[in-house]
Amino acid sequence: MQNSADGEDRSWREGFWSLIGVQFQGAFSDNVLRWLVTYLVLSMGLQAGERNQLVVLVIPLLFSIPFLMFSMAGGYFADRYSKRSVVIGTKIMEIGVALVATLGLWRGNLWIDCGAVFLISVQAALFGPTKYGLLPELLPEKRLSWGNGILELGTYVAIISGTMAAGVLADRFRGREHWPGFILILLALVGLLISHGIARVPAADPARRLRWNPMADLWGQIRTMRRDSLLWLAVLGNTFFWFLGAVLLVNTALYATDVLHVSDTKNSMLLAAILVGIGVGSLAAGYFSGGKIEYGLVPLGAIGIAAMILLLSRPGLDFSAVAWDLGGVGFFGGIFGVPLSAMIQHRPRPEEKGGIIAAANLLSFVGIALQPVAQYLVIIVGHPSPETVFLLTGLLTLLATAIALYLRPDSLVRLGLWAATHTACPLRVEGRANLPERGPAVVLFPRMRLSEAIWMVAATDRTLRFLLPPSSARAFGRFVDAIPLDASPEGERIAAHAATEALARGEVVCLPEDAGFIVETLERMGAPIVPATVHFAGPFSQSLVRFDAGSRLVSSRQ
Repeated sequence: MQNSADGEDRSWREGFWSLIGVQFQGAFSDNVLRWLVTYLVLSMGLQAGERNQLVVLVIPLLFSIPFLMFSMAGGYFADRYSKRSVVIGTKIMEIGVALVATLGLWRGNLWIDCGAVFLISVQAALFGPTKYGLLPELLPEKRLSWGNGILELGTYVAIISGTMAAGVLADRFRGREHWPGFILILLALVGLLISHGIARVPAADPARRLRWNPMADLWGQIRTMRRDSLLWLAVLGNTFFWFLGAVLLVNTALYATDVLHVSDTKNSMLLAAILVGIGVGSLAAGYFSGGKIEYGLVPLGAIGIAAMILLLSRPGLDFSAVAWDLGGVGFFGGIFGVPLSAMIQHRPRPEEKGGIIAAANLLSFVGIALQPVAQYLVIIVGHPSPETVFLLTGLLTLLATAIALYLRPDSLVRLGLWAATHTACPLRVEGRANLPERGPAVVLFPRMRLSEAIWMVAATDRTLRFLLPPSSARAFGRFVDAIPLDASPEGERIAAHAATEALARGEVVCLPEDAGFIVETLERMGAPIVPATVHFAGPFSQSLVRFDAGSRLVSSRQ
């Protein structure tokens, strides 16, 4: 029996690490080819208009549009056939693409190479759903989160190393561009060999039919997302993030060529600085979040991105200064992107989560596809320099941030509280697990004051509704989502109605224990009741928020 168990464990490990190897090789080769063709265009001495058309518009569109066109088909193949067969099939396709790319590089035919960029993205789009679908079929459930982390880390490292390798290959094999093509063929063959190590798995849905319209379910998912304003803003923010990243990568390549006049190797190092910054910022965001989804970090990241981009618009920067500024852009990009991704993954109801995540992923590719169109239109209208594009991009980011803060001013409160609780007013939270992660709940305080509301916001990432005196509700309602609580019978009735509607939406209602009529009304709805206390110790002392175990009893009525 022990030997059998060991054999199963070896089988799991072999299949999982084979998938990681295939994914790493594929992401590495994709980015090598894309940037190799980009550097080839930059070195051809074309007129600025023709060069910009290729670098800003054509190549980014060829790289992004296949994900919009073929991701749904990739999902069909992942369900209709064995995922192992799909992986092997896409690796065979990649060998064919590498042969096409090598032919174009050998003959110096740019259009063949552009076709290869399109085809390699088609291959990646078809492979994408399979790689994520394989994880739960290869891994024990307890290792699923770990496996996702390894997959994302490997992909990220592959993108960075592939981007840098493209610059080195472009410099080293100038005039002999077919040699990088041979390397891509060899890498594709290695990927095919590794793919045979993936365990054989049955088809998930052999009867599934292919739907050719990739937008078929998107509008329905958007309607679902818009019911939760915070989730919808997170999806829009994530789309803008990918649009912004695509603009910055292309403009950085142009900046390095036109302003810094550096080699392709150094050009790729600047692109890698952005990606490394994102990695460091993502790790920092996970640490700063303190065990919850801290969307107060989103405005911090957005403002930081805008500031660092605006610094790039200064004249007379040298290579080192640009690299540090781009690393700063990436760092704040990680701070910005991590809480958005976490909200998209966490806020949907379980039965809606898969469709919403898929729709958000599709919209992120819409953002990437919008970059070449928007950036090329700007070039046609004003012929801006790369420094001016940085300036316009920074101002656009500030405008988008201002709009988001107007729509969700509570994120500024969360940012201020995050800063306070990590500096002068440290906060300890006890019993956070007693507050349900999702669904309606009632939190009872001995008394409900604005100070309790503020510290509750700092203690949890749930959507909270506070019953506050009318004066406090009017003054701070937009920041803490308050329901006015008038002491009159009519005022209690109105407040109870608003609170029941909030519970019906799955929110958390916070109110004082002495609001007897409202407490009884909410208790009849069946939502868990969680007693809570707040002890504010003052500046430079640790304050406390404690959630006690849920109860149906209210202390004022015992």
